[in-house]
Amino acid sequence: MNAKTILASLLMAAAALSVAQARTKLVALPQRDATVIRLDNPAATLIEEERILTLQKGLNKVDFSWNAVSIDPDSIRLIVLDHPEQVKLLNVSYPPGEPALVWEIASDGDYAETVRISYLLSNIDRLVTYKAIADKEETKLDLKSYLVLRNFSGEDFDKATVLLDYGDSFEQAIAHEETKQMLFLKAPEVPITKIWTWDAALLPWDPEQLESQNIGIPVSYRIMNEKKSGLGDFSLWGGKMRLFQDDGHESTIFLGEDNTTIVPVGQKAEVYIGDSRDIVVTQRKMKNDRINLRKNNDGAVVLYDTDEVITAKIENFKDKPAMLTMIQHIGGQWEMKDCSMDYTKKDAFTLEFEIQLPARTADGPAVKELEMHYSRINVR
Repeated sequence: MNAKTILASLLMAAAALSVAQARTKLVALPQRDATVIRLDNPAATLIEEERILTLQKGLNKVDFSWNAVSIDPDSIRLIVLDHPEQVKLLNVSYPPGEPALVWEIASDGDYAETVRISYLLSNIDRLVTYKAIADKEETKLDLKSYLVLRNFSGEDFDKATVLLDYGDSFEQAIAHEETKQMLFLKAPEVPITKIWTWDAALLPWDPEQLESQNIGIPVSYRIMNEKKSGLGDFSLWGGKMRLFQDDGHESTIFLGEDNTTIVPVGQKAEVYIGDSRDIVVTQRKMKNDRINLRKNNDGAVVLYDTDEVITAKIENFKDKPAMLTMIQHIGGQWEMKDCSMDYTKKDAFTLEFEIQLPARTADGPAVKELEMHYSRINVR
């Protein structure tokens, strides 16, 4: 081994010894005094923990390491709580090649200082699930919501306050690779409306032609996230909802399950429970003419309007009244000439009709008819 090689080896050893000595002189980070797991954002989990640092007057170096724990190092923050004017965070350094950082903290005196450390932690997340039991008359739900907390972050939490963005907080211990389910929302009498939904873009216009395929109309329970429903204090996160119904014999029957999306306060959720042939919609296009033809110099039609009429016959074969949501679609630029029912424009091309159907009578099904007369403009 030549002299240059020996010198380089000695320098590297000295540097390593210097780094090791610097790390061993750091103030040790004590155990957590209080921890909050915030699940406000489905994409990231925020951890807030309080610890008491034993600081001496002058410059203190505090080591924070997270070996085998999925912490985003750019998200780590430290806030001084007890003596914010006397204790100042000067800078942060990151030892090379290590999952760690060092805080340099200047203190005016000797303090047992409470600090709050926060960071984003990966691989700890939550699922929200719902269980709902409808009464026999299908007028209200006994709704319960559960938080499923899953921890694969590499960190153990002996005791933590878990916060979603709604509902009560609760204390919970959860170890690495552990999953826990907790009830956190109860609403025993949520009013529901049973809704049949017929979408012209998804369902056949003439069901008699598809009788052998047994195609029905989707049925849902509509829930309003509002105060008078026993809800309405916060948005409801999306999750899987399992629905049951009281059978009147001290037991329940399983209706189905659906995945709900987030429901803001004041908005509705419609939870699918199956298909039904109790309501039949037969729709036909009665007129589809081209009008106001515009031609180019060669006599070819390049632009025109349309004159269109659609009729729909809606029949209720149930012994009870029913609510049908009918969705119609008109593409491009259009204007309504005449319509036999009121509608709501959901967007530029989508119309939604809420049609209240009476119960069938001894003479047969209750029937309502829709007629839409409209023009599409500047069709190429």
